Amino acid sequence: MASTSSTKLGDGRPRAVIPLRASAMQAAAEGAPSAPRHKADRSGEDRDENGATFPIDVAIADKSPLILAGLEALLADDRRFNLVLKVTDGEEFLDAAKLQRFQIAIIGWQLPTLHAREVLRALSRQPSAPKIVVYSGTNDPAAPAETLQLGGAGFVSKRAPPERLLDVLASVAAGDMVFPFVDIRKMRADPLENLTLRERSLLSALGSGHTNNQLAKDFGVSINTIKFHLRNLFEKLEVRNRAQAIALFLEMKHGSWTAATPGGRAESAGARGKKASRD
Repeated sequence: MASTSSTKLGDGRPRAVIPLRASAMQAAAEGAPSAPRHKADRSGEDRDENGATFPIDVAIADKSPLILAGLEALLADDRRFNLVLKVTDGEEFLDAAKLQRFQIAIIGWQLPTLHAREVLRALSRQPSAPKIVVYSGTNDPAAPAETLQLGGAGFVSKRAPPERLLDVLASVAAGDMVFPFVDIRKMRADPLENLTLRERSLLSALGSGHTNNQLAKDFGVSINTIKFHLRNLFEKLEVRNRAQAIALFLEMKHGSWTAATPGGRAESAGARGKKASRD
């Protein structure tokens, strides 16, 4: 039997918390319900030591049914939270968020349909959007910094104890932002830094309005090869299509894009180009 640990409710009473791994296996074995389980004893509200009012309505979005079942079981055992929605892809989550049915959401980093980046960007344009805590096992060291930069309220690794996620949710409900160490100097690195010479040439040609056929003739390769290089280019620039890549190129060309230098100072793309030419 899995060991249990304890946390405290708003009134100070200890309560057992089932670890996420055990909860997920138990829920999967018993057949997790398709709809979230609402708590029956919600007659009153609790406040924690930071003044947050509970219970808090929470939504979860993750591509893994096992993670969804585990999180549902974890939240169901904690009076501070009330699970109102669980979905498996970013687009469905974003549609639900527009209805304002919850205050906090736990989402995975690599969601199907819409990546967490796209979800956060969309929510940044939505008034009174729910607070987002990214819960992920990604090995991308930049993920916490990107989450912070895009307006997220917290980031928790799936390798952390489940109690850590509960603590972060409580802190976010109280108005805090909770992240692992983030080097803000690296939050917006030069997007050209990791491009090959071929990819830089492609980006410049895109900015000049060249079609795939023209690019294939200019570079002496097949259209399929051009498409392959473009996919790699879009991935490195973190854009979804040609239009976004061209927009970024024009922004950099006209000097309106700024990047963080190793010293932490903002440097425009135009200034960076002039400095490079002098070197």
